[in-house]
Amino acid sequence: MRFGVNTFLWGMEFGPAEMDLLPKLRAAGFDGVELPVFDPASFPAAQARRVAEENGLGLTYCSVMQPGLHAGHENPAVREETLSYLKSLVESAAESGATVLAGPLYSPVGYLPGRRRTVDEWQWAVDTYRRLGETLGSSKVQVAVEPLNRFETYFLNTMADGVQFCAQVAHPNVGLLFDTFHSNIEEKDTVAALRHTGRFLKHFHASENDRGTPGTGHVAWAPLANELKTSGYNGWVTIESFGFSVGRIAAAASIWRDLAPSVDEIAIGGLKFLKETFAA
Repeated sequence: MRFGVNTFLWGMEFGPAEMDLLPKLRAAGFDGVELPVFDPASFPAAQARRVAEENGLGLTYCSVMQPGLHAGHENPAVREETLSYLKSLVESAAESGATVLAGPLYSPVGYLPGRRRTVDEWQWAVDTYRRLGETLGSSKVQVAVEPLNRFETYFLNTMADGVQFCAQVAHPNVGLLFDTFHSNIEEKDTVAALRHTGRFLKHFHASENDRGTPGTGHVAWAPLANELKTSGYNGWVTIESFGFSVGRIAAAASIWRDLAPSVDEIAIGGLKFLKETFAA
């Protein structure tokens, strides 16, 4: 397993001005970095690849569905636009050398229509992802679909639903992201939920129950680490938290207090804890 960190800790977006962060994260002991990408057309993928390779870092991408897009929308034109957006993300990830594209890439975060998802929405979303298969087949990018808690989405909340979704898409490059923050809210048993992902597990987000430093809350880290090792998982374990001094990102993630003495503490302290826990 390799250990990474999402740059959401230091800002909402990542671009040329943030490239200096990569050597610092390598020096801190990280194996890789997860980059938030929302506009793949303008993202400096080639530059990110060059700087990452110069510093011996692996890359992963994370993203969200843009407002108005939805993989399961009733309007075929919206689904077509959504598919184009997903393709552009995959192509950008491939250009940067990122091995994983992760996130709740089905409907916008915070879109809550006040009802359960429909059978039609589900099937339309499955079909959208099946049509993404041609783009995925020509790249090495793995798409890790992320179930979110009920306060952020109505579409995918549990790993069981995620497994069903991936099984119906039936493409080897489409799987699941297991996030310890969301699973801590939605799952009856987080370890059992992780075990249930089986062959569909593509990515793992390490996030404390309060989004603070991993190891300072009540996430079941040792059993989860043991399950990952027992299952033979050899992908990324990536710290995901959010900068509490950055207005836009703090508001987007509902961070209303300091979660640690500094965001660097979440990254560096979290990395130390995770390495110790996985080594035990």
